Amino acid sequence: MITSLASSHDADVATAGARAGADVVRTLYGRHLARVDKRAGDFATTADIESEKAILDVIRAARPDDAVLGEEGGQQGAADAARQWLVDPLCGTLNYAVGTMLVAVNVALRDGPAAVADPFSGEVFFTDGESAWVRQDGADDALLTPTSATRLVDVNLDPPFPSAPGFRAVDLLAHPDFTERFRPRVVSTTLALAWVAAGRRAGYVTDGGDLSGSVHFAAGIALCRAAGCVVTGIDGAPIGGTTTRGLVAAADEETHGLLMSGTRRV
Repeated sequence: MITSLASSHDADVATAGARAGADVVRTLYGRHLARVDKRAGDFATTADIESEKAILDVIRAARPDDAVLGEEGGQQGAADAARQWLVDPLCGTLNYAVGTMLVAVNVALRDGPAAVADPFSGEVFFTDGESAWVRQDGADDALLTPTSATRLVDVNLDPPFPSAPGFRAVDLLAHPDFTERFRPRVVSTTLALAWVAAGRRAGYVTDGGDLSGSVHFAAGIALCRAAGCVVTGIDGAPIGGTTTRGLVAAADEETHGLLMSGTRRV
């Protein structure tokens, strides 16, 4: 299967890589796993490391000349390469480590196709850069269609908070415009971005720097853009700008406007 991907579309490579990582994450779930401390309470597990290896096996077999930036393995190949894959093998390690099945496996070609796999639902959300779909074994691919109907908004409350005191996610939750229109959720994984693209969430908000080249966020941003969501920084600026901070992904313009009104301090 891996060898046959050499002549496949990049979206197929992203999807196969995400599936390979998800298989590892699902297989190792619930086992006693070694912990690798990284920084300030952040850590990886054996599942993170083995999932990344499985993803890299797919990418190297299909696209041997491409560069890769992995959450665990770092940069492989030139950082300024024309083609670079961004890999987050287990987004939601803290959830996973305590037995919470809210995690994602993210694989994205920078500024190109991408895939986000949910190891436990078996779903893979993917885009060819123009449209976005969800695939599940035994079912036809379904086009992702954003909608704000659920009124549910995921808000990332994890540090760092580079935009404080001008913006604090916790302040958004108490903003009158937010409490009147939305109900907050915190899943602590960028699987939530795939849910915005799929219409299961009305929006997603996080602080941070420029997230367009982040292994954590690139795949989810690509999905949302291809599905037709409104995606900007928390200041409303386009993602990828030199001064962009954070991320607001919304199902439509109205939802985006309401969320933006809440990102400004009362």
